[in-house]
Amino acid sequence: MSVNILDAVMKLAALKQLDGAEIQEIIVDSITSTMAKRLEAENELEVFVDEESEAIKVRFKSLVVELETNLGEISLMEARSIYDAEANLGDYIQKELSLQEFEPKLVKTAQKIIADRIRSLEDEKIQNDFDKQKYTIASGKIKSIDDNGGYRIDLGYTDALLPLDEQIENEYYRVGDNIRAYVTNIRSGSRGVTVILSRTNPEFVKRLFEAEIPAIFSGDIKIRKIVREPGIRTKVELEALNPKLDPVIECVGPKGTRIDSIRKELHGEQLDIVVHSEDLEKMIENALGIPNVKRVIVERNRAARVIVDEADKVIAIGKAGKNVKLAAKLTGMKIDIFTTAEYEEKLAKERRTVSHVNELDGVSPKIAEVLRSAGYTSVQDIFQASANELSALEGLGQKTAEKLKESAKYF
Repeated sequence: MSVNILDAVMKLAALKQLDGAEIQEIIVDSITSTMAKRLEAENELEVFVDEESEAIKVRFKSLVVELETNLGEISLMEARSIYDAEANLGDYIQKELSLQEFEPKLVKTAQKIIADRIRSLEDEKIQNDFDKQKYTIASGKIKSIDDNGGYRIDLGYTDALLPLDEQIENEYYRVGDNIRAYVTNIRSGSRGVTVILSRTNPEFVKRLFEAEIPAIFSGDIKIRKIVREPGIRTKVELEALNPKLDPVIECVGPKGTRIDSIRKELHGEQLDIVVHSEDLEKMIENALGIPNVKRVIVERNRAARVIVDEADKVIAIGKAGKNVKLAAKLTGMKIDIFTTAEYEEKLAKERRTVSHVNELDGVSPKIAEVLRSAGYTSVQDIFQASANELSALEGLGQKTAEKLKESAKYF
């Protein structure tokens, strides 16, 4: 332990932004509780800060004995030679000692208690600071990268962790780089409490929009929902509470400066501004972001079919299906994308599937019975079968099979 423990710990307190007076009280209390276990009440223990030397000192009365065996005792020879030449057995001699004059084991015990209490105080401060900072964006500098790929970040008031699973894929940082992230949680462990950060949380995007878009910050435009594929694409649903404002224009800003600033922070992630609509069909169209949607058919069970031109289908689905996937999340609907031809074929297939073979032109009761006996019960069964398969059935010839196929095709 340092010769001047007070000086060393107070410097640590300043570094950790802890209250100096409280730290000093912890040191005094810790040393008092450690030494009190070795002394009796009559020793009248007093631990104090010497103002002149700015060091911790201990004052207590020692019982004069023939041969010293305990901390609260002093041998008759030492008492007479150092303190009082007229001292007698049973007298009390007051000692005043610096902490480093005590046996190492005692000092180490006091040191551990002090360290534990300061760590507890530091954890409490981190918790209080976290309560003020949670659900906000924090800025810091990367101190190190742990074995699990997490970034240890100096936030100023404490260190924080950006775990691997809260990082955007293909974003890489080096020690010393500045970084911004969303404060999500606080985690307790053997090393104390740690503030947890995220760059993948949709709320990170929300806070960026609130910081960059004045109309969102003021409440004139409301963020209703955000869905995100971190690092790839994000859709932000906005509603203008002030009818004079256009959410798209407000977010883009002069020459695109506002949205570009957010996109830069997200390293080029695609940002889609989706204007809210109470009309579900219109909302689905807005969520997809395709200007030339031909038709939106809303079905039961929260499903919708969207008809687009051939040229727009790839855009509507998006790379790896991300656009339609995010649109579905945003609207809470299952969305399928079709071209006109695909949709008509889909309807025809559904119609053939629910229609019985005896509804086909040219199917007599006798032929219907032959088909049913062979397992062909729906028009779709006939549509999918080959003419050769059908002509092989007893009672059906090649011409009849071809007529059945033609009838099923245009059913």
